[in-house]
Amino acid sequence: MKQEKKKIKETILVVDDEEGILEWLKIALEKEDYEVVTALSGEEALKIARKKYFPCVITDIKMAGMDGLQLLKKLKEEDPDIIVIIITAYGTFESAVEALRGGASDFITKPFRIGEITFRLKNVFERERLRRVNIFLKEKITKKEDDVIVGESKKMKELLDLVDKVAKTDATIMIYGETGTGKELIARRLHNKSYRKNEQIVTLNCSALPETLLESELFGYKKGAFTGAEHNKKGLFQIADGGTFFLDEVGEISSKIQVKLLRMLQFHEIVPLGDTKTVKVNVRLIGATNKNLEESVKKGEFREDLFYRLNVIPVYIPPLRERKGDIPLLVQRFVEKISKRLKINRKEFSSGAMNMLMDYNWPGNVRELENCVERSIILQDSEKITEGDISLIIHTDIPVKEEITLKDLEITAIREVIKKCSGDKIKAAKVLGIHPSTLYRKLKRLFSD
Repeated sequence: MKQEKKKIKETILVVDDEEGILEWLKIALEKEDYEVVTALSGEEALKIARKKYFPCVITDIKMAGMDGLQLLKKLKEEDPDIIVIIITAYGTFESAVEALRGGASDFITKPFRIGEITFRLKNVFERERLRRVNIFLKEKITKKEDDVIVGESKKMKELLDLVDKVAKTDATIMIYGETGTGKELIARRLHNKSYRKNEQIVTLNCSALPETLLESELFGYKKGAFTGAEHNKKGLFQIADGGTFFLDEVGEISSKIQVKLLRMLQFHEIVPLGDTKTVKVNVRLIGATNKNLEESVKKGEFREDLFYRLNVIPVYIPPLRERKGDIPLLVQRFVEKISKRLKINRKEFSSGAMNMLMDYNWPGNVRELENCVERSIILQDSEKITEGDISLIIHTDIPVKEEITLKDLEITAIREVIKKCSGDKIKAAKVLGIHPSTLYRKLKRLFSD
């Protein structure tokens, strides 16, 4: 049976200095399935809005003390994306225009019927939804070509069958796989096969950011939370609301962020940095790691309760060395994609070159294979790539001794690439197919021992 998307009530803050109007609006809007909080003044509304997240505020324009326009300005300063609907008396059209210029989403003229205000609410929420969908579709168009998963081997068929089966649920998924196996591709397939497919998928590599920056990116922050926080910023969990959030290298997060992530999974809410109010989020979480999280739990490096929350359905991606039969298909796919991107004629791999690719163990998995194909296409002038061309790229001429380690091979490969790039580490990182920050970390780790 198809699972229905969980519906979270939209919360609205209604502001008016007339208690009778407030009570009437609260009762009427709650009948329309909105969650309603009321305030009798602009000052009270601002205090409430600073303690609890509201996607929408309905406020009268004329009130004693802080009026609706002043409240609008304050709300927009703290949350530029907040929806504000202004209620104005008949004959004050100029004030309504001023409100729209100040960022109000709509205005309603008194007297009005409740049907009119619910109609306007549906319109502004729909406009906001379409704005987010438009952003999502633009991103989806650019990602579509790269989302293709290639594989006809038994292990890949079993993996994709499992992915398609669990995608239809809303369970939290944990993807395990070595670096370069395609964990993000699997996460995108899970999203695209789920009922959330028309919403966006947000991705973040936890190991790419320091703890303080990672925390503010995930959960957002309030104006003044730290030096340089000049305005409120939504976190990625809020941006992913209604869709899917893919957290790569989740095993690298600190104990502090583990606690906040556990809260999100338990209560579907977050607290931005520097704030005390909670924000409800409706997100399906997909985690990924190349670590053994059970071992991390035993060592006290990862919370056991968070592990069980994340590991509801584990998905294991086989390394390329365990599905070598897929290599010819992958090479063909990469040749087509790279030739199109570089706007050059497609090149052919000789049988000897293909055999060499099949014999190699690919410690960097599919990502390393793609980099090898791209370098072959760029560096070789002839239309056919030979065995000799491949041996220069994957270093099969390195004598392998029984005692050689993966670390030795990694050091040799990095040294040779940096040497060929004349010491340019940015260029070397591009050739190796890794981010410059990753290369610097590897250099520090490998050459400091």
